[in-house]
Order: sequence, then C-alpha cells, then structure tokens
Amino acid sequence: MDIMETQKLSPGKFAINYGVILGLVMVVISVFTYVTGLALEGAQWPTAIYYLIFPIAIFYAIYQYKKRNANLLSLSDALKVGVLIGVISAIVFVIYSLIFNYIIDPNFINEMIAVAKDKMIEDNPDMTQEMVDQGMKFVEMFANPGLMGAFWVAMSALFGLIYSLIGGLVMKKE
Repeated sequence: MDIMETQKLSPGKFAINYGVILGLVMVVISVFTYVTGLALEGAQWPTAIYYLIFPIAIFYAIYQYKKRNANLLSLSDALKVGVLIGVISAIVFVIYSLIFNYIIDPNFINEMIAVAKDKMIEDNPDMTQEMVDQGMKFVEMFANPGLMGAFWVAMSALFGLIYSLIGGLVMKKE
C-alpha cells in the first residue's frame, strides 16, 4: 500500500497555496485598478471578477483535496480547506493594503474620501451640510485600513465557509 494512501492530507497545509494564490489575484486586481485609475473612478467590475474567482478557487481546491486524499472528503475537511483559503487570501490582501496605504501611496485614502464626498454631493445635490458631514464620517470610518482589513478577513472567512459548505456537501465521500 502506498504511503500517500495511508497518510491523511492536512487541510491546513493544503489550503495555504490556494489561499496565497487567491490573495495574489486580489492584489493584482487592486494594482490594476490603481494603475488604470479605475479605483478613483469607483469601477466595480474588477472586484466582480474576484467575486467570481473566489468560489471557483474554493470549489477547485476542495476537489483537488479530495482527489489527493484517496478520493475521500469529509464535510469537516471541506470546511477547513475553504475557510482557510478565504482567511489566508484575505491576510495576503490586507498585508498588501497596509503596505500600499502606509508606504506606497499614503495619500490615496484621502483622495478616495474626496472623490466619495464629491460623488455624494453630485448624486444628492439637496443634501444639507450636516447630512454630508454624517455621510463622510461613515466613509472615513470604513476608509481606515485596519478596520477595512479586519472586515475583509471576516467576510472572506464567512464566504469561504459558505462556499466550502456547498462544495463539501456536493463532493463529500467518507
């Protein structure tokens, strides 16, 4: 009997590569939107590409995990793989975001806030100054890289859980 067949594959170690690759995909998309000016324009389509790639990567990783684990997959292992991929990809992106916002372009957040304010006023010309100030407090709160990073990790873990639950239920074989 082959050693690989008797030794169970670790979901954690398996998920690391897929998580890093998925995180790097988000970094590439972010760099693309920054370089092309799409980030300041508020273009959403580049991020939508990531939202399509995310579940595909998780389903594919779970499939590969099952394939490399003697074609066996428990729901628990599927969940571990999917959630870890989501969390690791988010951590990669958060590290990039912190480097970008504090070293590469420290003024970018202020530029984004100014664009958001102009867009808010343009879309709602009847807003009072008090309403604009209140809206800007909300925008500034979410423009904080630390808070945004924590939110990104939490949401990636949640969606990793959802997609891995679906993938695990469809592919499980114990």
